[in-house]
Amino acid sequence: MLFQFLVPLSDQFTPLNLFRYITFRSGGAVVTALFISFIAGPAIIEWLKSKQAEGQPIRIDGPEGHLLRKKGTPTMGGFLILLAIIVSTLLWADLANPYVWVTLLVTLGFGGIGFFDDYKKLTRRSSSGLSSRGKLAAQIALSAAASVAVIWVTHMPLGSSLAVPFFKSVLIDIGWFYVAVAVVVITGASNAVNLTDGLDGLAIVPAMIAAGCFALIAYLTGNAVFASYLQINHVPGAGELSVFCGAMVGAALGFLWFNAPPAMVFMGDTGSLSIGGALGVISVITKHELVLAIIGGLFVLETVSVIVQVASFKLTGKRVFRMAPLHHHFEKKGWQEPTIVIRFWIIASILAIAGLATLKLR
Repeated sequence: MLFQFLVPLSDQFTPLNLFRYITFRSGGAVVTALFISFIAGPAIIEWLKSKQAEGQPIRIDGPEGHLLRKKGTPTMGGFLILLAIIVSTLLWADLANPYVWVTLLVTLGFGGIGFFDDYKKLTRRSSSGLSSRGKLAAQIALSAAASVAVIWVTHMPLGSSLAVPFFKSVLIDIGWFYVAVAVVVITGASNAVNLTDGLDGLAIVPAMIAAGCFALIAYLTGNAVFASYLQINHVPGAGELSVFCGAMVGAALGFLWFNAPPAMVFMGDTGSLSIGGALGVISVITKHELVLAIIGGLFVLETVSVIVQVASFKLTGKRVFRMAPLHHHFEKKGWQEPTIVIRFWIIASILAIAGLATLKLR
């Protein structure tokens, strides 16, 4: 970390020794990311408005109210999220930790894919950006590279093993097939957050909750004493990801200030793909891939609603929902946007508690 030069070599306690504690640095990352968001947010939003005269293209087949309420709102607000996360992580995290760099590069990589997708939408003035195949291929390639890096850093068999929630002693070593599993987790998480990002504030709060949960999980996983007590897999060095998760919480909270209904800016694919990719790779590093499906259960529900809708229409010609993803179904039923958003936040909070319960804290 850039603050490391301030820490004295002596083990004797001084105020500067606080910089050695992950908990202190995680808190510092939260505050720093929040501060950056508040300071840089207005300028970035004004710049995005100046470059996007008509704002984000709105789906013509979407809910009718979107064309009126959301027209002219700029997208690519993910720039603000990425700026806050990256700067805070570089300031507070131990930059000698390889997990930090893997997570940062995945976040930037998925953010780059999202940027090109948003750029295509803006230049074409269409809700369709990059081709689905091209975007998915890029995501898979990046996820595969990250997975191999994680296995190499963590070392086998732990790096190539899949942990099962609730069963403390179960660790399934699947060898290099784990790369395929990790690719599904990272790519799936990225696209799941992307699908959820359809209403003002809907995706950012569940993402913030998930990041907070994984800050705790990373800290416990990286601490040999706590990991042994809770009988979870100890991953040396993973605790440093608490700092990254703290930065994500602060960045999300700061972005929510501008994204709360009515939104001043949308995160776009630049933000949603990067946030989802970050959560996915952190779950892979901490060996809590399946727990992510519980903590991020709202994202899973949104994704499943799309899969069910498409499968049902292709097989039977009928739609299960009035519109997918799920939040649009409730819009079509007449629910007000703030009602949907807040109720989905409540569901996300309940699922996060359920996910943390897999740790069996005593």
